[in-house]
Amino acid sequence: MATSTELLWALIGLFLTIGGTFLEAAVATPAWGPHSFQTHSLGVTYQVGAVLLVGCLGGKNAAVLSQISYLLLGLTWFPIFAQGGGIGYVREPSFGYLIGFVPGAWLCGYLAFKALPRLESLAVSCLCGLATIHAIGMSYLTLMYSLGWLNRMDLSLPAALAKYSLYPLPGQFAIVCAVTVIAFTLRQLLFY
Repeated sequence: MATSTELLWALIGLFLTIGGTFLEAAVATPAWGPHSFQTHSLGVTYQVGAVLLVGCLGGKNAAVLSQISYLLLGLTWFPIFAQGGGIGYVREPSFGYLIGFVPGAWLCGYLAFKALPRLESLAVSCLCGLATIHAIGMSYLTLMYSLGWLNRMDLSLPAALAKYSLYPLPGQFAIVCAVTVIAFTLRQLLFY
């Protein structure tokens, strides 16, 4: 990919990640009665989906650049993280997951372009990226708990790990499925 194309995908990824942070993921199901569809929350936002989508569409360099930009903007007073922004956010329990966006996006982008775009290969790349995000987030959370550096320590470490890693997984798996289909379709339409 050309450098200008990577920069464009990085910018798209940055905007998608910022927007996905504040957009709750939901699925629609058919319903009987006056309303033809009901929506059900997945309990997560589209933020992780944006991270993985830019990896699948823009490649590893664009994905990393978009996520580094996201972190830098959020740490410099722009309230683009879920609970605001600023340098003090490094003491939030979820910050390790945000750090995990960088290597998770890189791995997803690397694997997505390692083989021809097929649903299976794109799904594996997304799952590997998601696993990386969670591994780094859980490691950061464990380290911060052991050092006592978190802003909020009202949860025990196992409860915090469940809140930030276990409970979001079903919704994130649904988002991985959607990202896989979207990325596959767009890569076919864009001929790459």
